Amino acid sequence: MTSRIALVSTLGILLISCSEKKEPREDHIWKTLEVTATAFNSVPSQTDGNPTIAAWGDTLKPGMKSIAVSRDLIGLGLKHNTMVRIDTFPDIYLVKDKMHWRWRKRIDIYMGLDQKLARQWGKQKVMIQYAVENDSTPPEDDTP
Repeated sequence: MTSRIALVSTLGILLISCSEKKEPREDHIWKTLEVTATAFNSVPSQTDGNPTIAAWGDTLKPGMKSIAVSRDLIGLGLKHNTMVRIDTFPDIYLVKDKMHWRWRKRIDIYMGLDQKLARQWGKQKVMIQYAVENDSTPPEDDTP
């Protein structure tokens, strides 16, 4: 019994000492920005053409955590599929649509088919955080 415990302990120590320890790698940095937020629905009266197809070709479905961004924000890094945190919501949203060229510093939060909810949201100033690729991330160490 004692030799079995010693063997298990030795194996455990060997496994721990052989395991690779890497520091967590930050692939993205989060930038903060204040924007005006409105809401939109996938209904014909609020969209061009097919109300379920977004500007980059994504299909919008109720329940998706998606936003549209004003085109000036695309240049700041809020491009297609950028992860966005909105201070009043717990979830992470993805940029899936672009707004009309006339809007500036604005996001439109997708609220499926619930027009009443979108009207209740109205227009608000919110703080967002958005993920941009971290160009200063050092390359992974490939040495054995």
